[in-house]
Amino acid sequence: MNTPIYDFLKKYSSSDILRCHMPGHKAFSPVEQLSPFYSLDITEINGADSLFENEGIILRSEDNTAELYGAGASLFSAGGSTSCIQAMLGAMKLENRHIIAVRNVHRAFLNACVLLGIEPEWIMPDYTDGILSGVIKMADVEQALTLTPNSCLYVTSPDYTGRLADIPALAALCRKYGALLIVDNAHGAHLHFFPESLHPISLGADMCCDSAHKMLPALTGAAMLHVRDKKYKPILKQTMSMFASTSPSYLIMMSLDLCNKYIAERIRRDIVMNLIAIHDFRMKFSQRITFAESEPFHITIKAAEIGYNGIELAENLRHFGCECEYADIDNVILLMSPVNTSEDFKRLGNILENALDSTEKSDISPLNIRFELPKKVMSLREASFAPCEEIPVEKAVGRICASVKVPCPPAIPIAAGGEIIDENCVKIFKSYSISSVIVVK
Repeated sequence: MNTPIYDFLKKYSSSDILRCHMPGHKAFSPVEQLSPFYSLDITEINGADSLFENEGIILRSEDNTAELYGAGASLFSAGGSTSCIQAMLGAMKLENRHIIAVRNVHRAFLNACVLLGIEPEWIMPDYTDGILSGVIKMADVEQALTLTPNSCLYVTSPDYTGRLADIPALAALCRKYGALLIVDNAHGAHLHFFPESLHPISLGADMCCDSAHKMLPALTGAAMLHVRDKKYKPILKQTMSMFASTSPSYLIMMSLDLCNKYIAERIRRDIVMNLIAIHDFRMKFSQRITFAESEPFHITIKAAEIGYNGIELAENLRHFGCECEYADIDNVILLMSPVNTSEDFKRLGNILENALDSTEKSDISPLNIRFELPKKVMSLREASFAPCEEIPVEKAVGRICASVKVPCPPAIPIAAGGEIIDENCVKIFKSYSISSVIVVK
């Protein structure tokens, strides 16, 4: 697989050309060890192409990505999946489509709705792991599609625990009602390269975003937007450029370029090897641990179900040498990737054994989240830009949520802008150790 972005940057960095252009570091790093990275960091000079008007090296690399994923077209993002979500929703806004969304969205979705003046219609999943994960009921989806013509359905799959939605069934429903299916696949950039593809585009989705930095060897901020119909590529370039920086990082784009090389040459072999190691790891703990239903590389331990406080278990994992992706009272999420090795899983197994042995069991029980949509009295946009104040959650009952203040990870909304915070919301906020909320004055 050719690497046009990397090749250009490497050639330019090895030349002795006088850099009378941005960036201001001129390939000089205050820390000598970082000099190789600084020398590769450039801007849109002659021959370097331009992300949003590309016709050279960036376009060729994006075409490589589309070929690898079997997409009609693929676009690079140097602003993570956030930029991709903004672009997809912007394209739907241009088509005057109504947005139907399954509620366990990332706050990036809500922020994009605020900026675009979109008021989504919510579908509530059957939550199974606090607010992190839930099952999407097809009857609810069909009802929403029936009542909402000219729409698109927005789902998160995999969700934060790694649970996969039934994308083929959702895609079939969307086709039945003339809707588009958009998937936040930020945690699933690797799914196309399983022995049988689990990637949303392969399974019938119309658009999806992949955070390459979450599951592949790419720099933080590297993401991809895939579309089934290539006619959307110029529209998505246009809408992404409305929100993204006019100075996208060439280091991030280079990492996507090099990711193509890794995918073409190694990823399928690495996934097969890791699937064996993951299976062995899960079997080793099958008598001690309950794992959540998930795609393989998300190892979600349902700590409370087996009598552990997930936060305490995570602290002991850290003590023995493992930093987890996320932990709350209910769950501990260990996020792996295809570049892990069988030795990593052996080491993880030893660490987890020590952590389990040193964590005291208690009579803790899983959070029983009863989530009902709060009453909405203002639009998302109106509430988010209204005069606001931050108050303790204990004083928030009856107040109108302004902008969403939830930590990332997992950044899943409890109350959205314009909704009245009720006692159940406050209970859920406290369950996730959220001590303050931003409300409309």
